[in-house]
Amino acid sequence: MATVREVTGWLEAAYPPHLAEDWDRVGLAVGDPDAEVTHIHLAVDITDAVIAEAAEVGAQLLVTHHPLLLRGIHAVRTDQPKGRLVAALLRGGIAQFAAHTNADSAPEGVAQALASACGLVDQRPLRPVPTAPLDKVVTFVPTADAEDVIDALAAAGAGAIGDYDRCAFTATGTGTFRPLAGANPTIGSVGAIERIEEVRIEMVLPRARRAAVLAALRAAHPYEEPAFDVLELAAEASANGLGRIGRLAEPLTAREFARRVAAAVPETAGGVKLGGDPERLLRDVAVVGGAGDSMLDAVRAAGVDAYVTGDLRHHAAQDFLAHDDAPVLVDVPHWAAEWTWLPLAQRVLDRAAADAGVRVRSTLSRIVTDPWGERH
Repeated sequence: MATVREVTGWLEAAYPPHLAEDWDRVGLAVGDPDAEVTHIHLAVDITDAVIAEAAEVGAQLLVTHHPLLLRGIHAVRTDQPKGRLVAALLRGGIAQFAAHTNADSAPEGVAQALASACGLVDQRPLRPVPTAPLDKVVTFVPTADAEDVIDALAAAGAGAIGDYDRCAFTATGTGTFRPLAGANPTIGSVGAIERIEEVRIEMVLPRARRAAVLAALRAAHPYEEPAFDVLELAAEASANGLGRIGRLAEPLTAREFARRVAAAVPETAGGVKLGGDPERLLRDVAVVGGAGDSMLDAVRAAGVDAYVTGDLRHHAAQDFLAHDDAPVLVDVPHWAAEWTWLPLAQRVLDRAAADAGVRVRSTLSRIVTDPWGERH
């Protein structure tokens, strides 16, 4: 048996909450974390029709891309849209979980799904999230005490690299010092120059563990005044980040590419629109699911040939295309672009359930929740 807490744990492992933008509201919004889950339903949006569909298929958990309570409410009234949705979920015994901008940034998320639907290979984040900040601590220890100090630093959080722990570099050399009046030296005597064989120890650590590691170093080191350095390491670009950049396996004209995108996403009344030279030959493409006009400057700087996103405003698109080095624009309806993530999220859940040895069914909503229903 799986619970809401267990299933949402799988989702948060795939789409870590810390990747969400600071304005976002991701995670479990409605429901009992300890309730049993045998059926998960996935959708982009939470609407009356989507909740009814989730109830009809017998789901106990509705996983959506868009949060239900992104902007705070001060009352849960059934004569108001948000209150009506919350009440319907509670009446139906359906929990609701959202993976929003964290799913935009993570691998196997919205950006990867849309980039893959567009036929892009060699994908990388458009705006990568740096790796977690690391320090390196360097200290110098008498040879006989080196292993004990390494053990103490490792226990405090240093020396963990991937699937390995207690990782350290050591080298031997000669340390020299002279204790002054008032010192209580472990080795040597006041006023005398000492030379002793020491081991240089280097270990990396998460910057958040700096205080704990330095406290452990001082406690384990045999010297009254241990010598050490703390170096802040440069961050690398991680596999996480908003959007994706990739290349087409074979170059296409902008018109051909726009037709490919239109065929790859669900049909909506708004359809897929192309801005720029339709005969331009495209190789490198950037994508951002949902509304991506805030990334226009980053896209131009990336030097790509095309940008796929949605909700592009008239003046923002017009001004962008006026630049000589602007890529063509392919505007995809917000809902249609983000729907491409649902099958990928379903595979993430199915894989996690299989790894946990539990049976949980999952289904995808095909209700078009794009607000524009007809074109005239």
